[in-house]
Amino acid sequence: MRMRGRFIRFIAIVQSVLFLAHFFLYQTWTFSPAGSDSPSRRWAGLALGLLSVSFVTASVLAFRYTNAAVRVFYRAAAIWLGLLTFLFLAAVSSWVVFGAARLAGVNVNFHRTAALLFGIASITGLYGVFNASWTRITRTTVRLANLPAAWRGRTAALISDLHLGHVRNGSFLRRVVAKILLEAPDAIFIAGDLYDGTAIDAGRAAEPLSKLTAPHGVYFVAGNHEQFGDDSKYLHAISAAGVRVLSSEKVEVDGLQILGVPYRNAAGGKLALALDSMGLDRERASILLVHAPDHPEIAEAAGVSLQLSGHTHLGQFVPWSWMARRIYRQFVYGLSRIGKMQVFTSSGAGTWGPPLRLGSNPEIVMLQFE
Repeated sequence: MRMRGRFIRFIAIVQSVLFLAHFFLYQTWTFSPAGSDSPSRRWAGLALGLLSVSFVTASVLAFRYTNAAVRVFYRAAAIWLGLLTFLFLAAVSSWVVFGAARLAGVNVNFHRTAALLFGIASITGLYGVFNASWTRITRTTVRLANLPAAWRGRTAALISDLHLGHVRNGSFLRRVVAKILLEAPDAIFIAGDLYDGTAIDAGRAAEPLSKLTAPHGVYFVAGNHEQFGDDSKYLHAISAAGVRVLSSEKVEVDGLQILGVPYRNAAGGKLALALDSMGLDRERASILLVHAPDHPEIAEAAGVSLQLSGHTHLGQFVPWSWMARRIYRQFVYGLSRIGKMQVFTSSGAGTWGPPLRLGSNPEIVMLQFE
């Protein structure tokens, strides 16, 4: 009952924010210094009113149902939510330009200014939708101390945050698998959030993973979206496809220690306990697969050589990318270092919420070890 109450309050807060944002768009689009009322104002109000409740409605449906109608509705609502960010910034900019012009004694046509800025915002948002569907290959070299001779020159693929659900599904995963196989990596690491957490046929969605093979294994750790609730259906589907699910455990491959800690077990002090229980040899090279780069200092203190993560999405697009950088600092994206340990954080292959990316690219990471 308490959980249900918190969920209702959260939905109410989100919906209130969305309503206010849409009301601001309405006031901006229909503003006239002379004041006027027309049928177009009423139609604009009705359209924006319906759009203001679209994403919350679609999200509630998406967590309970999976069918073509819900998928189309959710995708449209998610794209609109992304466009809303850019349109809101355009609306703010319209008022800034109008106010600055008034102070300078310059007469500007407010509606034309707003229309121009809204047009630029719409084009920018639509480019973000296109960019989010274009998966790149990112290549980087990682030099690890005490790396076993057998691993020198080998490569590994890292993917994370595919978020299979109502926006991206099995066909998207098949394309990602095909791209990875063309690279012929020696090992493959999946750093969580393979699923979005919405209603889905988990087994069917994971089927393309059965073709994802590598000489030295394919490994997965659960992310927060798999662990919103009971993660068993997701983990079973991934295991059934032939992927090794790591749940606070270590495997050794040709002298390299590969460790995996799921999201729940990596929170705060739990990560230190999980790593301590695995019998990590600090004198030999190791790779830790953990979804979020929340506590790299704990992994470094435990003697891990390289941490592989995702989760941040690099914010996907402005202004959320600014917030992501503020939260995760140098660990928000790419290869970084803390003490003796290196951290690689991927921006992910998919998207969460709005299927838009601007200033971040969906990627498959190819690591070469030296």
